[in-house]
Amino acid sequence: MSEFKSGFVAILGRTNVGKSTLINLLVGEKIAATANKVQTTRTAIRGIVNRENSQIIFIDTPGIHKPKTKLNETMVETSFATLAEIDLILFVIEATSEEIGRGDMKILEKIKESNKKAILIINKIDLVKKEKLLKLIEMYSKEYNFEAVIPISSLKEKYRNIILDEIEKNLKPGPAYYDIEEYTDQTMRQLAEETIREKALLLLKDEVPHGIYVEVEKMKFRKNQKGEPLYDIEATIYCLRNSHKGIIIGKNGNMLKNIGMSARIEMEKNFGTKVNLKTWVKVKEDWQDDDNIVKRFKLQ
Repeated sequence: MSEFKSGFVAILGRTNVGKSTLINLLVGEKIAATANKVQTTRTAIRGIVNRENSQIIFIDTPGIHKPKTKLNETMVETSFATLAEIDLILFVIEATSEEIGRGDMKILEKIKESNKKAILIINKIDLVKKEKLLKLIEMYSKEYNFEAVIPISSLKEKYRNIILDEIEKNLKPGPAYYDIEEYTDQTMRQLAEETIREKALLLLKDEVPHGIYVEVEKMKFRKNQKGEPLYDIEATIYCLRNSHKGIIIGKNGNMLKNIGMSARIEMEKNFGTKVNLKTWVKVKEDWQDDDNIVKRFKLQ
């Protein structure tokens, strides 16, 4: 029998290259928000994959971007802070890139400094011709000695085992760090907040800038009158402006109802229980520069 292997794998990349969609595919569960918006992921989310001969712990980091607020600075710090404690890097880039842009070069420099094993994942290959892809592979291979280069479309299930096999090949023998039944170390409260925020981003589209965060104020487990397990959840969506509050609530409260309904359905699926969800909207103009809030997004 093969020796059991384990390790921590960081997924790095610029904002919006598909890292969260990729981690959800690899873990096989919905753990990271996947709204098509810049900075959807704010903390380093760990996803756990248990295989016959290995345990792979993924750290999905916030996308690298130019910081403008304390929140942005914290997110970028979190991304690079993960490199000290991991065994392998998955560096995700877009197949549509014409050259190595400033953001990708910054990540490459950090990978070089870390001198860690790295696998290059080229996402969204369905959008380009083969010649362009080969040129991109050549360009990046000159910059760093990657263990492997894997072109993918992260929405397709067939790439899952190709990537996991390659990761397993590059891990060292080690113990299972987490119980094999677990797939994330996020708390139920964090998963609830993440779900509500994702649904808000998806439904609001570009109407509200990215300045929202969600706080679950109450999460209580009980049994209803039929004896079925149930979570009572009360959450507040914070936004930066009064005008945003109106958009989030919507005409006759319809937008907020839709956000709550979508989030509740997703949570019931993830938690395996019924959910009674109540949501409110409040304005907090300076939250992106409030240390007490921003520290919640630091690497735990």
